[in-house]
Amino acid sequence: MKLLRWLIGRVVILVNFLTQPKSPKLSAERQQEIAELTKNLSLYHLPTCPFCVKVRRAMKREGIELPLMNIKDNNYAVREELVNGGGKPTVPCLKITHADNKVEWMYESNDIIAYLENLVKQGSASTATAA
Repeated sequence: MKLLRWLIGRVVILVNFLTQPKSPKLSAERQQEIAELTKNLSLYHLPTCPFCVKVRRAMKREGIELPLMNIKDNNYAVREELVNGGGKPTVPCLKITHADNKVEWMYESNDIIAYLENLVKQGSASTATAA
């Protein structure tokens, strides 16, 4: 079973590599704006998890770069932080640190993608109204 899981994981990584979406061409100002909007976010993931790949691909399409916290990288502190904060060792999980230092843990790939897309969309709308 472990061999099958390893093999499927490698296939997921290969398919992701071969079909990688392109990053958008963004101005330096827009890149800075997105970085500012996402500075309090980090993604807990596994490299071979298909749902994590789905989130990372959506991030690439939107031009979002987040710190990626690999829970399987022989780094038990990262996994423990996820379990202690979010309550379960499930990935993908988006850690959102609010301005008041309150931390929210968001699970479910579709919810994470929708949150990130909405965040970027709201940021571009506020920039358009300010201009």
